[in-house]
Amino acid sequence: MERLVRWVAPIVVFIVALLVWEWLVIRLDVPVWIVPAPSRIGATLVRDWPLLVSALGVTLRIALQALAAATILGVGIAFVFVQSRALEASLLPYVILLQVTPVVAIAPLIIIWVDDPEAALVICATIVALFPMISNTTTGLKSVDAGLLDLFRLHRASRWQVLLRLRVPSALPYFFSGLKVSAGLALIGAVVAEFVAGTGGTASGLAYQILQAGLQLNFPRMFAALLLIAVAGVSFFAATSGLAWLFLRRWHAGAGSR
Repeated sequence: MERLVRWVAPIVVFIVALLVWEWLVIRLDVPVWIVPAPSRIGATLVRDWPLLVSALGVTLRIALQALAAATILGVGIAFVFVQSRALEASLLPYVILLQVTPVVAIAPLIIIWVDDPEAALVICATIVALFPMISNTTTGLKSVDAGLLDLFRLHRASRWQVLLRLRVPSALPYFFSGLKVSAGLALIGAVVAEFVAGTGGTASGLAYQILQAGLQLNFPRMFAALLLIAVAGVSFFAATSGLAWLFLRRWHAGAGSR
């Protein structure tokens, strides 16, 4: 019953919010160029579905590639950090520098340096999504039980044995927490990079459609594209939460309650 409430309650809130939105727009006679009614957004979504779903596919492809790259790089860097404190102290400031540098500031340079427009967008989105994977995985790899670590050392376990048999299992909850954050950031990074690049034609994503809709004063299409981005973000979070539950449900107390 509790799980059913968790699924139904957000849907009910969403429907109520749409109804209130529709009523306020009609009641106050709000112009479409300020806030379009949900019914008009829905009609635009249906009418422009081929165009919007094609743009959604481009944005999702960029975001998924960026998430995969951020995961591989983040885990690899975390493994290096946990094996060498000197390397961690030397490289961590530059990792933090990537995190605090706005992607809109470096995206134009990356787009100029990289010949392939899509590869440039993937690099930009990867930079945005990378830090949570490094930070969370590194914290998890370090957060091992001291008694178990002493036991491994007592039995003269090698560094690789300690890493693979002790540190990696202990780091899984932290890894999946970072994956949930990075999934959303990869989508944000893809959209922001598309805004900066302004790529059109057959390779245009949802950000380009939003820009075009704004220039054409087609606000229902703009809101429809924003809705698809929001749905994609929720889907990313649901998918990563499902993966976390699948891997952790048998032994991690927090996984079963998600």
